[in-house]
Amino acid sequence: MSQEVHISSLVVHSTPARLPGVEQAIARIPGARVYGSSPMGKLVVTLDADSSQDMLAKVSAIQLTDGVLSAALVYQFADSEEAMNEMVQEEASNGH
Repeated sequence: MSQEVHISSLVVHSTPARLPGVEQAIARIPGARVYGSSPMGKLVVTLDADSSQDMLAKVSAIQLTDGVLSAALVYQFADSEEAMNEMVQEEASNGH
């Protein structure tokens, strides 16, 4: 049986004074990556997880991080690892 792959993106809003600590806390979450931030306290975050429960736990951990005002899910995708690998192979063979 193929493993599931879950990918999500979030916009996280932090108090500006706590932005560095929030970025560090998110970076310590396995599968989390901060792609950018603004001085106003907004961050763009992606998450990878092996299950929907793991994804929800990671989103919850971000929401509960000291200094986080909100964490809004922007995008979520889930599929089997096998299906995702097939899509990548098809794209590569089509020259994309």
